[in-house]
Amino acid sequence: MKTESLSVVLAGGGTAGHINPLLAIASAIREARPDARLLAVGTSSGMETTLVPAAGLELATIDRVPFPRRPSADLLRLPARLAGAVKQAGRILDDAGADVLVGVGGYVCTPMYLAAWRRKIPIVIHEANARPGLANRVGARLSNHVAVAFAGTPLRNARHVGMPMRREISAMVRATAREGALTALGLQPDKPVLIVTGGSSGAQSINRTVAASLEALAEAGIQTLHITGRGKSVEDQDGNALQAEGYRQLEYVDGMESVYAAADLLLARSGAATVCEVAAVGVPAVFVPLPIGNGEQALNADGLVQAGGALLVADREFTPEWVRSRLIPLLTDRARLESMAANSENLGIRDADRLMAGLVLEAVSK
Repeated sequence: MKTESLSVVLAGGGTAGHINPLLAIASAIREARPDARLLAVGTSSGMETTLVPAAGLELATIDRVPFPRRPSADLLRLPARLAGAVKQAGRILDDAGADVLVGVGGYVCTPMYLAAWRRKIPIVIHEANARPGLANRVGARLSNHVAVAFAGTPLRNARHVGMPMRREISAMVRATAREGALTALGLQPDKPVLIVTGGSSGAQSINRTVAASLEALAEAGIQTLHITGRGKSVEDQDGNALQAEGYRQLEYVDGMESVYAAADLLLARSGAATVCEVAAVGVPAVFVPLPIGNGEQALNADGLVQAGGALLVADREFTPEWVRSRLIPLLTDRARLESMAANSENLGIRDADRLMAGLVLEAVSK
């Protein structure tokens, strides 16, 4: 392994699902090698423009080059646009004196992988979803250092390491954190807690069903914290924020660790980060996969569902009747919730960030 200062370039962006693992990996690399020089690379239009600097990491950007899925004028322009982005990527790698490139997926990664491969710079890849994205499918052909969040993800040379996540989540013990989390979220300690979230952007179909189920939830003695998503407050007929017995809504919670500590049951989309975080800390969950896209969210949840840590319900089947017949009986069955929590935690991985840092150091030692 090199003893001089290590230069690590980390590429990825667009959504929090790419950026948060990148930041967790960067933090673990810095912990393992305090002398390391770290640079993140994204585009100028993704969430990385705010999340990366907020984490104290320098950000460089290249042009966004989406891959058209149908014949179009954009497809004809693709070769030139990709070549331009690869040149930009090469300059960033050269200026950084990069010893290794770490990619987590997203538009930025394909040109970064190609530029690194041309320079014989080792490439380390982390794929968050059970169904890998195009950029990481390309990158996996150029690298022997490939890691995945879910066992069985079909990538060449894949190692199952789990999902890198913030230490505030991975180091949390729910039993000890619960009282403080309930207080922070304005919840009572003596009633079952359902926490609903559709992610930072919300999930309107989930919001509608929950709003229509509040009377039944309250009659069952269940308190509901509804994280609606920014700009997606649930309103009554008069346009005011919906109010009901045992119900509280917030647009956003800063720090999901408090949500995981407080919830007796989490109702959520099955994005890769949510599924892995739920498993790591042992939270019983009901997943309602996003009904659009390539079906990756249902695949993400499959392992946890099969292990008995979560339930899965299709978006079209998540109705007030489903809440009454399936969700409420689950929330009032303490023994079943405890069994689901244990099953979930047995499948969870808490040290994926450190495993990724080790894979990076392994790559530069070859």
